[in-house]
Amino acid sequence: MHSAQPRPATFTASGPLRGTVKVPGDKSISHRSLMLSALAVGESRVSGLLEGEDVLATAAAMRAMGAAIERTGEGEWRISGVGVGGLLQPQTALDMGNSGTSTRLLMGLVASHAISATFIGDASLSKRPMERVIDPMSLTGAEFNASPGGCLPLMVRGICPAVPISYRLPVASAQVKSAILLAGLNTPGITEVIEPVPTRDHSERMLAGFGAELTVETDVQGVRHIRLHGEAELKPQNIEVPGDPSSAAFPIVAALITPGSEVTVTHVGMNPTRTGIFKMLEAMGADIHYSNERVVGGEPVADITARHSALKGIEVPPEVAPSMIDEFPVFFVAASMAEGRTTTSGLDELRVKESDRLALMATGLTMIGVKLEEREDGLILDGSGGEPFAGGATIASALDHRIAMSFAVAGQNARAGIMVDDVSPIATSFPTFEVMLQSLRR
Repeated sequence: MHSAQPRPATFTASGPLRGTVKVPGDKSISHRSLMLSALAVGESRVSGLLEGEDVLATAAAMRAMGAAIERTGEGEWRISGVGVGGLLQPQTALDMGNSGTSTRLLMGLVASHAISATFIGDASLSKRPMERVIDPMSLTGAEFNASPGGCLPLMVRGICPAVPISYRLPVASAQVKSAILLAGLNTPGITEVIEPVPTRDHSERMLAGFGAELTVETDVQGVRHIRLHGEAELKPQNIEVPGDPSSAAFPIVAALITPGSEVTVTHVGMNPTRTGIFKMLEAMGADIHYSNERVVGGEPVADITARHSALKGIEVPPEVAPSMIDEFPVFFVAASMAEGRTTTSGLDELRVKESDRLALMATGLTMIGVKLEEREDGLILDGSGGEPFAGGATIASALDHRIAMSFAVAGQNARAGIMVDDVSPIATSFPTFEVMLQSLRR
């Protein structure tokens, strides 16, 4: 996991950003490809896997529970699965580092197996709430022993056979949905997730691809009913992981706010449950062009070109939030450069991510000269109309990779440098970020 020693870095403007880059593989798909491959009977191969610390934590956990996982080349991995129901008792605690996705999904996976597992993580992850998974998983018969506030460290005592549940999500969360579906794989009968607000659907697509019996129906109110038939038998797959749209958002916003810039990001996943950031940027007047559109392994993919644009403030509909929840920090940077006011709401979830992202972004943006108002569920930003950020501040990243990268992007158009107090957390999702940014400075 990333070093305990903070690594500060200063980001300064250096003129236009130009070039073509490829971002790391999609984090959500990378996590799920390892987990489902480890539950298939036989050998799966994954290419384009994100080799950041979060995904490596998932790989280590699946190895600890019996799967054979080896790296055969850059982004190329081979996984020999144990079969659904075949997970072994881990001999030591599972260290999740900074990865909330690994933790929540694996809690579901363990819940329907006759094993126990203790989950530990870094200081940031240990503050994140896990009750949202504990509540539905307790209904299956699994037992949890968590730290105060439902946080890590926590122990899961799985049960087999588990009780199938029908669960209506009280909060829009792809992680909770996925945890329930993963538990359902080894649960006899039908496990149902009722999803009032659609969230990223990588789990549904991938479960179907691995051969699970799964149906998705949308009722007249627009509510999704996802039903999974256990006990499933998964077949090994060859998976090509597309580029992560969350990571692609950083070079794209950097190009949009930096005069004279034109940047192309290749092979980006364009799953409609993940493209809210691009739609909202286009609504602000961003010059974004899509090319080479295709489908890879059931997921839509495209190359995206972004050119410096005169952005205009907008009101972001709260229902868009689930499709861009991870991208709001860098979206706030773009909105701070727009002409006029941008209003966001319905973003309570940002307060319980790797950090309180609303508070950190509000504090940091204010320090570099942005006029804004922080509300309980969003920010209201008065943009500069394209005028550079004042800069000249040191930003606290609070062990949050997206905060660190967002202010690195802001530094590309700032009068004075912007220092981020610790960029080491960036390795959790985008190990090549600083090298990529440097490659675009011509």
